[in-house]
Amino acid sequence: MTRPGRLGVGVIGAGKVGAVLGAALRAAEHAVVGVSAVSEASRERAETLLPGVPILEIPDILERSELVLLAVPDDALAPLVEGLAKLGAWQAGQLVAHTSGRHGVGILAPVRAAGAIPLAIHPAMTFTGMSLDLGRLLDCRFGVTADPAMLPIAQALVVEMGAEPVVIAEGDRVAYHAALAHGSNHLVTIAAQAAEVLARIGVEEPDRLLGPLLRASLDNALAAGESALTGPVARGDVGTVAAHAEALAELANDGGAPDILEAYRALALATAKRAERRGLFGADVRARLEEALARGEDGAGDGAREEES
Repeated sequence: MTRPGRLGVGVIGAGKVGAVLGAALRAAEHAVVGVSAVSEASRERAETLLPGVPILEIPDILERSELVLLAVPDDALAPLVEGLAKLGAWQAGQLVAHTSGRHGVGILAPVRAAGAIPLAIHPAMTFTGMSLDLGRLLDCRFGVTADPAMLPIAQALVVEMGAEPVVIAEGDRVAYHAALAHGSNHLVTIAAQAAEVLARIGVEEPDRLLGPLLRASLDNALAAGESALTGPVARGDVGTVAAHAEALAELANDGGAPDILEAYRALALATAKRAERRGLFGADVRARLEEALARGEDGAGDGAREEES
C-alpha cells in the first residue's frame, strides 16, 4: 500500500548526487517519473540507481513532476532555472529543490515567480555515485533553507531520505559552504601533499603510513576540537618548525611542488595564532614561529639551523 503524501519526482542531473538522492526518495516510496542524463556515465548511473526510470528531456520531466530535484553544478543552476522560466516550464504549486551548497532559495526567484515552491537541500557528504552512498546518507546532515512556511517540507524530504536536516539561513549559505569546502576539500589536498613528500624521500605506500595518523587526528579533532591539537607548532617548538620549512623549501628547489611549502606555512601560521589565543604560548613565541616560517619561504637554511641550535 502506498504511503500518503507520495510525490512524482523528477531528477534533473543524474550525476553522483542526483542519482543517489533520486534513489533515496524512491526508497521512501516517492515515484521517480523521469531523469535527465546527458553523458554516458550519467546514463549508466541512472540505469543502475534508478532502474526503469525513463531518461527524458528536461521540459518533459517538469511537466510530469510534483517535486523537481535540481542536482546540477552551482554555476549551471541560475541559467537553467531562468531558461526554464522563459519557456514557462515551472508549474504553480510544484516543489523545486536544488542541492547546491552555496545557494539558498534566492537563486530560485524565477521558480517563485511562477508560483512554484523553492527549497534548498544540500547534503554535507561526498558522493561516489554508487549504491553504497545510500547507506552513508543515514549518517549525513543536509543544510536546508526555505521560506519559514515551507521549511517543514524541506526538512521532511531530508528525513525521508534517512538523513538529518540542519537549518541554514539564506544569508549564511556561502559561509556554510565555505566551511564544508575548507574542511573537506582542503583535507584531501593536505593528505595528498603529505603523501607526495613521503614518496619523494622514498617511502613506499605512503598512504599506509599516513592512514592511521590522519584518521586518529580527524577523530580526535571532531571529538575534542582544538584541544586535540599536538605537534611542534602547538608546543612552540620553533627549531622544528624552522627545520620543516627548510626541508620543504629544499624539496621545492629540487623540483617538488612549491604549493606544499606554501600550504605548510599558511597552516602553521594559522595554527600559531590560534594556539596563542588559547594560551598555549605567548606573543613572543608566535613571533619567533612567524620569523622561522618566513625564512623557510625565502629558502634560507642558515637561520633555521641557528634556531635549532
